[in-house]
Amino acid sequence: MNRSNMLLCKIAGAALLAFFLLSEEALSQQGLSGPSSVEAELAPGDGLSDPKPRSDFPRNVLPGYFAWKDGLAENGFRFNFDYLALGQWSDSDLGQGDAGSGILRFYGSWQATETGSLTFKVENRQAYGAVAPQFFGFDSGALSITGTAFNDSGNLLTNLFWTQRDPEGRWTIQVGQIDVTDFLDVYGLVSPYTAFQNLAFNTNPTINAPNPGLGIAAGAKLGNNFYLVGSIADANGDPSAPSFDVFQTGETFKSIEIGYTSGGERLYFDNVHLTFWQSDEADDGSRAEDKGVAFSAAWFIDNTWMPFLRAGRSEGTAALYERSLSTGLGWYRSNTDLAGIGFNWAEATGFDDTQFTTEAFYRFNISPDFQITPSIQYISNPLLNPGSDDLTIFGLRARIVF
Repeated sequence: MNRSNMLLCKIAGAALLAFFLLSEEALSQQGLSGPSSVEAELAPGDGLSDPKPRSDFPRNVLPGYFAWKDGLAENGFRFNFDYLALGQWSDSDLGQGDAGSGILRFYGSWQATETGSLTFKVENRQAYGAVAPQFFGFDSGALSITGTAFNDSGNLLTNLFWTQRDPEGRWTIQVGQIDVTDFLDVYGLVSPYTAFQNLAFNTNPTINAPNPGLGIAAGAKLGNNFYLVGSIADANGDPSAPSFDVFQTGETFKSIEIGYTSGGERLYFDNVHLTFWQSDEADDGSRAEDKGVAFSAAWFIDNTWMPFLRAGRSEGTAALYERSLSTGLGWYRSNTDLAGIGFNWAEATGFDDTQFTTEAFYRFNISPDFQITPSIQYISNPLLNPGSDDLTIFGLRARIVF
């Protein structure tokens, strides 16, 4: 069977999955929109707590602009501009000693019909110096991505997809340029833009998730509390040069997730799930075939505390870690602040030893649209620097939304 036919079979399989999902009961309007997705970024607050922000900046400085935005939103077109900056400093005896990067994003959603919408996100990511935070862990001697998403990739098209929902909310399908990490193995503290920075506490580091690319995903609720989400996407996704090459290579990433939640509106806050995934090898030898399983449990207690436990295992060599176990706690404050602490143990292919990571952060919200987040990461037994017992990385992240 040639590559094109193989890919058509995979798409047919995804379509059958979608057909199965369509026959099930209602999934909330949140659909496949995890905490780091465009839909979540556009929503005011988390929808669960009753925030009491310190100020209304920058809305109080540009009231006309925000009134115009609100008017567009009432007519179905919602959008944001935001800018994020991250600086990190290490005490390691290796590497540059510091790293920095900024991300300018324009993202939004057009509600074209009552049940269909178009989602988009374009970004520009630039390093401030010789090393971007995404690679600062490696530069400092740790097998660790300490600044997830903050890289030097330039201009990117990370989202351009159509979402179709059942009129009664029973199912959701997304087709187009998708980012599987928007919905893959997510929980309430998954976003590197508003919560943890280390990949150990974002999308599971044992999952070889592809970069944004062409794909299809579907999800629905099974009964009152269970849900199912499946996806198939380009394993060679490149948001800096979007293409349809997957129809020639046939190299795809597949995932299926079954989970339990207390209710549709709390889908990613009260959540226990199991995720299975597989990624094809690359013909050019740049990526080995990999597959694995991940488990996640997180629960939002009194809309204030979020303890979590996450684990994963992969069977190949492409994912960052072969085995990983993370636990921690998030504390949501009434003034929209967020504090978090996480602990991770990991084993990696080709290393006899293990690595331990701790991250703590405090997201200080000057307003819902202006946040400053100091953090500290402590990595014990950094695998890429056997001569060092540990390293510490201090970080400062800022975000402003217009």
